Amino acid sequence: MTLRLFDTATRTERDLEPLEPGRVGIYLCGPTVQGSPHVGHLRSAVAFDVLQRWLERTGHEVTMVRNVTDIDDKTLAKAADAGEAWWAWALRFEREFQAAYSAVGVKAPAAEPRATGHIPEIIALVQALVGNGHAYELDGSVYFDVRSFPEYGALTHQALEDLTPAPDATAGDKRDPRDFALWKAHKAGEPDTAGWDSPWGRGRPGWHIECSAMAKRYLGTEFDIHGGGLDLRFPHHENEQAQSRAAGDPFARLWMHSAWVTQSGAKMSKSLGNGLLVTEVLERHPAPALRLALAQVHYRSMLEYSEQTMDDAAATWTRLAGFVLRASEKVGVVTAEQVAAAELPEPFVFAMNDDLGVPRALAHVHETVRAGNAALTAGDDSALASALLSVRAMLDVLGLDPGSAEWAGVGAGSSAAMAALDSMVRADIEARAQARAAKDWATADAIRDRLAAAGIVVEDGAEGVRWSLSTED
Repeated sequence: MTLRLFDTATRTERDLEPLEPGRVGIYLCGPTVQGSPHVGHLRSAVAFDVLQRWLERTGHEVTMVRNVTDIDDKTLAKAADAGEAWWAWALRFEREFQAAYSAVGVKAPAAEPRATGHIPEIIALVQALVGNGHAYELDGSVYFDVRSFPEYGALTHQALEDLTPAPDATAGDKRDPRDFALWKAHKAGEPDTAGWDSPWGRGRPGWHIECSAMAKRYLGTEFDIHGGGLDLRFPHHENEQAQSRAAGDPFARLWMHSAWVTQSGAKMSKSLGNGLLVTEVLERHPAPALRLALAQVHYRSMLEYSEQTMDDAAATWTRLAGFVLRASEKVGVVTAEQVAAAELPEPFVFAMNDDLGVPRALAHVHETVRAGNAALTAGDDSALASALLSVRAMLDVLGLDPGSAEWAGVGAGSSAAMAALDSMVRADIEARAQARAAKDWATADAIRDRLAAAGIVVEDGAEGVRWSLSTED
C-alpha cells in the first residue's frame, strides 16, 4: 500500500509521490527561541519524527530541515527586559529546545538553519519580489502586496476580503492592511546588532520570509512536504506559500499540520499561562512515556494533556518495556540489525500507510504483546520469540523500542513512583512466599488475588517470582 497523507492545501488524502523516487525532502517549522520549551512545542517534532522514521523504514532517504527563528519582536523584547544580549538569549533557549527534542528521541535534522544565518538569501528573495511587482518599500520596510497575487488565501481556503490586517505597520500606511512585512526597518531603541544592511536600509527579516528562503536554500525551489503545527497555517504558511510562488518557485507539494496539545480544552501556550515545561514533566515521568503520550493520539487530533494522560502513558510504557525485558530474558536479546530487518505485520503497515495511523498501529502492538505474554506463560518459546521481534520492530518505527540503546533500562524502575511500587509489591511477594512455605495456601492465594485486583500480575518460574503490571487495556 502506498503511503497516503492528508494534504491541508487540498483537504484530501493523497498518495505521497516524491519529486525524486526514493528521496523525500521535508521542511518543518521549528521553534521561535524566545523561552523554554513546553510540552506543546514537542507535538509537531514528535509527529514528524514518526513520519521520518516510517519513510526511512519503507526505503526512503529523508532530508529533514527544521529551522530556528532566532530573532523576532518578542525575542528582542524579552532579552531587553532581562538585560541580556538578544543573541545570547536566543542561543540559550535554542539549546534548551535541542535538549528537549533529544530527550524524547527526536532524530537530529539534516539541517537546522537559523534565520540570522541566512540574511543574504532572504534579501535576495525580497529583491526578487520587489523586482517583479509583488512587494514594495515603505519607510525602509518592505511589504508583500497581497492584491498582486490572486492565489493569496489558497492554502487556507480564505477570501482576501475575509482576512484580518497584518500587524506589521499602521494599516493606513500600507497599500492594503493585509500586506505583510518581508523586511522590517531598524527601530529606535533596538540593538545595533539586531539589524543588517540591505538595499532598503538597515533592518531585519520578517517572520515569514525566512522560511521561504531557508527551504529554498536546503531543499530547492520545489520540495515534497512542508509541515508544522496547526496554528501556523495562517498567517505563517499562507504567507510563505504566497511569497515563494509569487517569486516563481513551486514550493511545497504537500502540506501537513499537527494538532495542538490542549489543557482543559485550551491550546497550550505561554500566553495562556498553561505551558508545562519539558524539564518539569521529565522530572516526574520517564522520557519515553512523554514521547508515547505525544505520539499515541493521531497527529491531526487534539491531545488533551493532564497528569492522568502522563500516568496512563507511563503505565503503558512500563507494560511494553516489561514484556520486552521478560521475553528477552527467556528467548534471548534481539539485535538492532534484526529489528531493522524484521518484516512488519500487515495491520501495522496498513495503519501507518493510512495517514500515519499511529493509534491503530499501537493497537496491533498491544495485541502482539498480549499474544507474547500468553506464549511466555505457556512456555511456547517459538511464538514468544516471534512476538518479541515483531513488537520491537513496530515500536522501533515509532521511536519507542524499549530494547534500543536509547531506551534500554528505562522501564518499570525508571521513576520514583515505580521504585516505591516495586518495594511494596516485593513485600507482598515475600509474605506470600512465607505463607506458601508454611503451607498456608489460603493466605498465599489471598495475597496473589489482592495483587491481581490492583492490576499486578505475579508469575512463578524457575528463575523465581516476577511481577509486572497487567497488559490488559
